[in-house]
Amino acid sequence: MLGSRLAQRFGSRTIYRDVSFAVQPGEVFVILGGSGCGKSTLLRQAIGLLPPAEGQVELFGENLYSVSSETRAALLRRVGVMFQSGALFGSMTLLENVMLPLEIHTGLPPAARRDVARLKLGLVGLADAAGRLPAEISGGMAKRAAIARALALDPPLLFLDEPSAGLDPVTSAGLDRLILDLRRDLGLTFVVVTHELASILAIADRCLMLDRAAQGVIATGDPRRLREESEVPMVRAFFRREAA
Repeated sequence: MLGSRLAQRFGSRTIYRDVSFAVQPGEVFVILGGSGCGKSTLLRQAIGLLPPAEGQVELFGENLYSVSSETRAALLRRVGVMFQSGALFGSMTLLENVMLPLEIHTGLPPAARRDVARLKLGLVGLADAAGRLPAEISGGMAKRAAIARALALDPPLLFLDEPSAGLDPVTSAGLDRLILDLRRDLGLTFVVVTHELASILAIADRCLMLDRAAQGVIATGDPRRLREESEVPMVRAFFRREAA
């Protein structure tokens, strides 16, 4: 995946400009920064929900916003997305939530859809919770169920929006471990939006840091090296949890 010279504006307000990055196959790439810097906006551009004011997004060798609608739909079927809230349908069981993309996008018969959905729930440790409703599970389980649904169509690329938000440290660490296990076992590529420092240091191969005041990128690279070596005040403050 590539982002090239991306910019986004809402009215006269510039969120960011000249943002470029490349995500390599098999890596965990984290988009980070303080509140209001444009992390989720950049994610929306990357998954086809928000055309950039400038620049282009390339998925699997294709410019996402210049191809036909049919080609774009095909590209996006190769991408899984977990939204910050989980976005599970409250009236459906976890099994039914995971089955939904299979029902919409495949011709599999119901029995096969159930088998695939059970497999995906098993991958995230929820095999025994398939019949539960979202209201009957914890926040951490809801995040895992949302990842299972994102995996339903076997995408090679997953986008996770604030996966650790609202979770206690132990549950958050378990989710970090799940991400790394899925990357190892399935060869997945992850793009993760987060500001959770512990998770960033635990899972990220590389990161891109946005800053609201700079209206763009202020750092890229291995977050562990940025923590130790960056001379940019805002980067040092973020990684060392210091007041700016």
